[in-house]
Amino acid sequence: MQLSSILHHLESLAPLAYAEDFDNVGLLTSHQNEITGIIVAHDALEEVIDEAIEKKCNLVVCFHPILFSGIKKITGKNYVEKAIIKAIKNDIAIYAIHTALDNHQKGVNKIFCDTLGLKNTKILIPKEQFIYKLITYTQPDNADKLRNALFEAGAGNIGNYENCSFNSKGIGTYMGNENSNPEFGNRFEFIETEEIKIEVIFEKHLQSKILSTLFKNHVYEEVAYEIYNIQNQHQNIGLGMVGEFEKAMNERDFLEFVKDKMQCGGIRHSTFLGKQIKKVAVLGGSGSFAIKNAIKVQADAFLTADLKYHQFYEAENKLLLADIGHFESERFTKNYIVDYLKEKITNFAIILSEVNTNPVKYF
Repeated sequence: MQLSSILHHLESLAPLAYAEDFDNVGLLTSHQNEITGIIVAHDALEEVIDEAIEKKCNLVVCFHPILFSGIKKITGKNYVEKAIIKAIKNDIAIYAIHTALDNHQKGVNKIFCDTLGLKNTKILIPKEQFIYKLITYTQPDNADKLRNALFEAGAGNIGNYENCSFNSKGIGTYMGNENSNPEFGNRFEFIETEEIKIEVIFEKHLQSKILSTLFKNHVYEEVAYEIYNIQNQHQNIGLGMVGEFEKAMNERDFLEFVKDKMQCGGIRHSTFLGKQIKKVAVLGGSGSFAIKNAIKVQADAFLTADLKYHQFYEAENKLLLADIGHFESERFTKNYIVDYLKEKITNFAIILSEVNTNPVKYF
């Protein structure tokens, strides 16, 4: 199978534009086009590359990037360089999905919530500076065709609704010069005509596609349009999630439940407050930055990982703060990726890695 076809499916699952700016997502190593098999792992360690070689897979799809920061040379002196060298030597491509899937409404944190059985889920920290607005003007006879083409290109999605737009009638004017070739009227003729103003929003990474569609389906020689970066938060893209149990439980029973469902070796937590746990915020991976967000949405508990000593004080006796382990909070992500790829790519080798890449052990 062609690598480009697999990348199309992966980027449909989690568009790279969803990733955080610091993150090294996407294709890391590859110069081959034909993929013989895919192995999906949490981390692309050297042991996973060995497993890929053994199972004749030349694409490793991992959740965490093996390369988080820049390197000046590759000498094999550490675990990162060893994995990269072995992948390159054996023509194995590595693709990391990380925060592109973290920010997806059906990604890491939705998997987290579903595992716990949380309902009525919403994004905890909606993504900002991600919604753009297009305004354009066209002839009434062209409005339906143009609007529908923009919808097809990805414009007009708001929450659970598609094909959203605002349309208003008005009068447009123009006069073409000696180099013009007007669709309506003649050169040097002042034209006053009825027009439809179309307004739609779109995700910022779709801008080139939206503009290409606009120019392709518009009837005017010169297309008048405006694009704005609007301040609205994107309610379906962002970090963390918050949801509710159908029935509340006490704090001790809640932590026992989480430990069982997420298969935790142990849970570090703040002081019990004697409250019932019903509304829960989650953020897979390192989520200390979201403590205040969890308090703001009035969560009874916040589950995340990698909390430092003083950060437990930030609970401010307003919620139960629990560190369940970095790997544990994301442990079912690779299973989700495998299931997704098997649904999209049939009769092809897609293998769940058997390597336990969790570096943290419990005594």
